[in-house]
Amino acid sequence: MANTSFNSTNDYVASEELLASVNVAIALKKPLLIKGEPGTGKTMLAQAVANSLGKKLFIWNIKSTTKAQDGLYMYDTIQRLYDGQFGEEGVNDISRYIKLGKLGEAFDSEEQVVLLIDEIDKADLEFPNDLLWELDQMEFYIHETKRTVKAKHRPIVIITSNAEKELPDAFLRRCIFHYIDFPNEELMEEIIKTHYPNVEENLMKNAMSVFYDIRTIRDIRKKPSTSELIDWINALQIGGISADTLREKLPFIGVMVKKDEDLTVVKQEIH
Repeated sequence: MANTSFNSTNDYVASEELLASVNVAIALKKPLLIKGEPGTGKTMLAQAVANSLGKKLFIWNIKSTTKAQDGLYMYDTIQRLYDGQFGEEGVNDISRYIKLGKLGEAFDSEEQVVLLIDEIDKADLEFPNDLLWELDQMEFYIHETKRTVKAKHRPIVIITSNAEKELPDAFLRRCIFHYIDFPNEELMEEIIKTHYPNVEENLMKNAMSVFYDIRTIRDIRKKPSTSELIDWINALQIGGISADTLREKLPFIGVMVKKDEDLTVVKQEIH
C-alpha cells in the first residue's frame, strides 16, 4: 500500500521544513510552488515525492512558447486531414485525433499521480492565470468532442520556478509556497553520502571547504550548485585525487566552475 506522507528517500535528502511543506500541500490539496537556486533539487523533488508515495510521475516541461492549452489536450487537425486525403477509416471519429497533454493525462489517470509543472516562469505572464480554473476545478472541456475530462483523483501538483518572472498574485494565492534554502554543511554531508556512501571523509571535507569558499567569492558570476559539487566529488574519486592537493591544484575544477571569468577569479582567490 502506498504511503500517505512524504519522507526523504534513498536518493533525495529533504529538510524538515521541505518535508512539512510537501505534506501540508498534499493535505490541503493545493499545488506546491517551489523556488530556489538552480541545482538545489527542485525538479528532483517531484521524483522523490513520487518514489516515496509509490505513485507515477508525469512531467510537464514548460518552455517560452508553452500555452496552458498544451497541457490539456491537442487536436491534430493535420493528421486528420492527411488521413482523409488517403481514405483512412475512422476519419470522422474526432476523438482519434485528440491527444491529452500532461495535465490531461494526470486528470484522466485511474490512480493518483504526481504532476510536475517544471519552470513555470519560462512561459508568458498569462500562462499561470490560464491554469487557474483547471487547477481549481480539476477538470476541463474538450470542445471538439464535447467531453469533460474530470480528475478521477486530484493529482499531487508540484510547480517549480527559477524566479525569472514574477508570478501573478491570484496564482500565488492558490499555492503552498516553499523556498529551498541552499544546504548548510551538515545537510550537504548527508546529501553527498546519499550519493556516495563510501566517500573518503577527508576528500569530502576538503572538497566541501573549497566549494563553500568559491560560493563566497563576491565576483563569481555563477555559483556552483549542489549537483556540481556532487559531480566534482565523483570526478575526484574516479581520478584518484589526493584530498590534500585539492585547494592547491583545483583538479577538474571545470566540473564546478563553468564560466571563463569565474575560473580566473577562482584560481586567484582559492589557495
